Amino acid sequence: MHGTFTLFGLVVGAVLVAGAARKLKLSAPILLVLVGLAAAFVPGLPDYSLTRLDPEVFLFLVLPPLLYSEAVDSSYMGFRRNMRAIGLLSVGLVLMTTIVVGVVMHMAVGLSIAAAFMLGALVAPPDAVAAMSIGRTLGLPRQMLTVLGGESLLNDATALTAYRVALAAVLGGGVSLLEGATGFLIAAAGGVIVGLIAGPILHWVRMRLADPVLENVLALLIPFVVYALAESLHLGSYAASGVLAVVVVGLYLGHRNSQTTYAARLIAGGVWKMVKFFLESIVFALIGLQLPSVLAGQTGKSATVLIISGVGIVLLVIVIRFVWVFPASYLPRILVRRIREDNPNYSWRNPTIVSWSGMRGVVSLAAAFAIPTNVPGRGTILFLVFCVVLGTLVVQGLTLPSLIRRIGISTNDTFSDNLAEANAQHAAIRAAVDRLDTVLESEDIEPPDGVADRLRAWADSRQLGAWERLGSGPGRDAKETPSAAFRRLRREMLTAERDVFVSMRDSGSIDDEVLRRVFHELDLEEAMLARE
Repeated sequence: MHGTFTLFGLVVGAVLVAGAARKLKLSAPILLVLVGLAAAFVPGLPDYSLTRLDPEVFLFLVLPPLLYSEAVDSSYMGFRRNMRAIGLLSVGLVLMTTIVVGVVMHMAVGLSIAAAFMLGALVAPPDAVAAMSIGRTLGLPRQMLTVLGGESLLNDATALTAYRVALAAVLGGGVSLLEGATGFLIAAAGGVIVGLIAGPILHWVRMRLADPVLENVLALLIPFVVYALAESLHLGSYAASGVLAVVVVGLYLGHRNSQTTYAARLIAGGVWKMVKFFLESIVFALIGLQLPSVLAGQTGKSATVLIISGVGIVLLVIVIRFVWVFPASYLPRILVRRIREDNPNYSWRNPTIVSWSGMRGVVSLAAAFAIPTNVPGRGTILFLVFCVVLGTLVVQGLTLPSLIRRIGISTNDTFSDNLAEANAQHAAIRAAVDRLDTVLESEDIEPPDGVADRLRAWADSRQLGAWERLGSGPGRDAKETPSAAFRRLRREMLTAERDVFVSMRDSGSIDDEVLRRVFHELDLEEAMLARE
């Protein structure tokens, strides 16, 4: 029972802090880490060490749903268009970081070469949650957000596979470079194959459920089932990558979400927003709370040595990212003319922001806590991983907004989106009106008076609303458009209607069941009025 209350306290505290951050328009991940760090010094606070919480179980409960929700929300087409950049970051940069950090830490702090490579693999994968949260708020170009999101989806698979290979070498497995590369390729290929097989099967199942609640229950189970299935599939002595399997399934099902029912999509939107908010709040709060258990393993070491080694590895991973990103951004443009022609106005601002967006997350920390206790240098590795996670989140996370504003990176995505939407709405509305005319001509019975005219007026209103938004972008006249005025005034009317229904329920004129039914209709209408 005490453990239950301990976990409940963590959940409540993390959610309260994250909710306060949203209200105050602050970066929730950064604030959660800082509050967790401060709370770690509070006397009598329960032990929230990931060792006590079982890091393997923790990763299984947190990593698959977060990866799946991000993959479902990602653009498959954007992912494919930016595959070169995503691959260079999620595979090339991760492996380079693993090697460079391994070599430097082997020489600097005396870790064995295998243990040093294990450390490099643990600190290699950035977590883009904080960076993308800041980037969306400040209007970073969508292509950059797609690259950062794609990197975050795939780099965990690269890093965890490299970590397992290095761990096997530390424990006496005698893994050679060739065997390590073979294991990486087998794990990656296995994960992709599992995802490609599971995706169509799961889509076939969800299309035949015909119940939006059941479909969303299935969606909540999918990441865990796919992850466990892939990890249990061994190809020789190597397991398939559960991370890659979940990402592939998420991209496949997300690309085909339009084939599901509107009710399932309405429910899924709210469910996954809540799941992500809940899990990310806990994850970032736990990072700061790990400080006591990390310091407990550093007995006998001077504060000077700890500070120098911690600051040194943070600077090292930041520099490695810059050294990789700029050549990876410009060399393909120099060598391939088509890349230059596709984006002739490529700016140094883009790789600068991408380079400074390498904040590490809880995956690195949880994997570090999962290192067996008999591994030599475990305490040093755990401390250095914690320094990288905390240092990059706090230093880069707090300065990224200022950097974005200072270098003046901007985007015209809003105007482009409005123009594309207006053109698409025009074509869709014309098709809808043509379908209406065709149906009316084929029916023997005329619809009640005014029905067809109301449908045409509604269609015209939607089409005009899309064109109106073209004139409401940054730097344009801020005068309220007719569609915006309609939505605002209609919301006021809906509020008045709800007040009447509630009053009638309270007076006993209608039952709660009737109230829920009419509220559902009003909610659907308000959902149609809402725009992000």
